[in-house]
Amino acid sequence: MNRFALLILVVVGLSNHAFAQIDSSLLKHTETPQQQQKLNMDAVYNRPFLKLNKLPVALGGYVESNYQYLMTDRVGDGHEFQFRRLSLFVASSISKRIKFLSEIEFENDKDEQLEGKPMEISIEYAAIDVEFHPLLNLRSGIIVNPIGSFNQNHDGPKWEFVDRPIPATQLLPATFSNAGFGLYGKHFYKKWYWGYELYLTNGLDNTIIDNDLNKTYLPHANENSAKLSTSNSGSPLFTGKIAVRHSAIGEFGLSYMNGVYNKWMQAGIQIDHKRTASVVALDYAGTLNKTKTAITAELAYVNVQLPANYFEQFGSKQYGGFVDLVQPVYKHRILGWEQACVNLAVRVEYVDWNCGTFVGSTQNKADDLWSIMPAISFRPTPATVFRVNYRYQKQRDLIGNPPATTGGVLVGVSTYF
Repeated sequence: MNRFALLILVVVGLSNHAFAQIDSSLLKHTETPQQQQKLNMDAVYNRPFLKLNKLPVALGGYVESNYQYLMTDRVGDGHEFQFRRLSLFVASSISKRIKFLSEIEFENDKDEQLEGKPMEISIEYAAIDVEFHPLLNLRSGIIVNPIGSFNQNHDGPKWEFVDRPIPATQLLPATFSNAGFGLYGKHFYKKWYWGYELYLTNGLDNTIIDNDLNKTYLPHANENSAKLSTSNSGSPLFTGKIAVRHSAIGEFGLSYMNGVYNKWMQAGIQIDHKRTASVVALDYAGTLNKTKTAITAELAYVNVQLPANYFEQFGSKQYGGFVDLVQPVYKHRILGWEQACVNLAVRVEYVDWNCGTFVGSTQNKADDLWSIMPAISFRPTPATVFRVNYRYQKQRDLIGNPPATTGGVLVGVSTYF
């Protein structure tokens, strides 16, 4: 912690001398940063950075903090102030067509954390890119697996909502990253822009079905710090994505992830059958030309092979998704900010952790959740957002008892720096 704090002080001190050199690309547009993306796969580099005089690196980052008052069935923790995360980016052009980027994150988000997980400082991304051709590039290091769109494009200042989408954090493992390597490429043709990513990495482990929640839960794989140096199963996790964008239509993405998650071989002896987990995800991001309404949507389907002796509370099939609608309602000079914007937004989300019916019965399994979150946000510049949200959520248990109802207000601010 002391070293991390020292690093922050150094960055702030140096930025006082280099602020005039800030990359202001995000500040030249009236759209939100989310609308400016070429493709979601470009999000990792499409951020504002500070170039520090003659140093061979550029620095950047973002911060999120908020207040919330939430109650479930009229019971809650009262008023809470939260400093959720601070991320630092360090980028460098090592030589012609060779570059490096890393993201170091301090995170303390109890609403996304598993029980007992402490606040942590982690390396979320650290990869070397070698560019051979626009259609053929090598990426190696700690890679964010491109499953869905949010996993790659998750920076807080890009969103009008305090909370990250539930399907992206409690169905899929949010900001899921692993050690590995792969290829990616992009191509322009008139108004079309398409790209692909293919990676082999370490991946999932037994905790996705062996955990304190007693359910199939892929986000548990994020808690395994050993995945940056070892593979639990000894088999690589494959993740691939293709995306197509048209300037007038928006971006469509299709991604797939598959790999063995259990330890089935030890000291050259087979100790278990191979069991795989796979995810298919569809995503869309675009803006309606007439109304300037921004639409972001993601849908994911999960299939996990379970041991024969596992109880039915563990789901072999899961799915969920979310839709965000963001409508600018006022763009004008406000309090000296030339490109200020006020937005109205709403997010609808749903997760089913256990699809199907009980064995020998026609009764459907429940274990599901739906939520609606209206919001209003104020952006003095596209790189900074103040947001007020209201969450209304209902969650059922496995056998479909009357749902637990959660409601409350969230107020937050997030900004690049």
